[in-house]
Amino acid sequence: MTLRMTTLSENTAGLPGVLAEWGLSVLVEFDGAKILMDTGASISVPHNALAFGIDLTSIEKIVISHGHYDHTGGLEPVLRQVKREIEVIAHPDMWADKYTHIGDFKRYIGPPTPRGEMEALGARFRLSREPVWLNENIVTTGEIPMVTDYEQIESNLRVKEGDALLPDPLLDDRALIIKTEVGLIVILGCAHRGTINTIKHAQAITGIETIHTVIGGTHLLHASEERILLTAAALQEMGIQRVGVSHCTGFRASALLAQQLGDAFFVNNAGTVVTMP
Repeated sequence: MTLRMTTLSENTAGLPGVLAEWGLSVLVEFDGAKILMDTGASISVPHNALAFGIDLTSIEKIVISHGHYDHTGGLEPVLRQVKREIEVIAHPDMWADKYTHIGDFKRYIGPPTPRGEMEALGARFRLSREPVWLNENIVTTGEIPMVTDYEQIESNLRVKEGDALLPDPLLDDRALIIKTEVGLIVILGCAHRGTINTIKHAQAITGIETIHTVIGGTHLLHASEERILLTAAALQEMGIQRVGVSHCTGFRASALLAQQLGDAFFVNNAGTVVTMP
């Protein structure tokens, strides 16, 4: 079986005519399934799908990694393209009242379109805290335990409860796992709960130790050099063959990871297509 992963939205564009937009979206085609992981921030997914000759009406399911606008904002325009009922798999906290809060600055960063409007456009939300198997080879992580001592959630990410802005545990943060003959493929949304924590949880869910490829956001944008190097060392120790970083990784972390990982490293931007075998 051939696996094809097409990045439809990312901060940077890798091809002429492709729209770059802060956020992430990856189309997975495998084992007869077409699954969209995240939807970017606004119009980039429909625009880039048209540029790639991809028919969004063929998508069978949508997975939302977490409830931030840069992963959910494109859901409305995607639903307008799909034009039918479609299952959207997410965590209940996708609808938490999410903010960023630094000093006196605070801003809402949750889904920009109300749930009712998206349901009117055909979204049928399946909200679960547990892993959700989409078929025998593709599963979401569900809630990710934090087991490393160097991966933390950024303190500026908050959830509003009453009049208070409290630290957001980002329990809705999840990834997509694909079982292949060469090992697991892990697609990260933002990895707010840690890239290595996410990969370890993927191993625990599937019972498969071998990780072949990891792509997506690693949320190392504001991480210390120590954390970045510890992450790189863990990726090497796991023997991961390909690491394609996106979105919230940041240029500094990308440079350090490229230096440490060598040929295993690549930038996974809008227009990148990864096929296996």
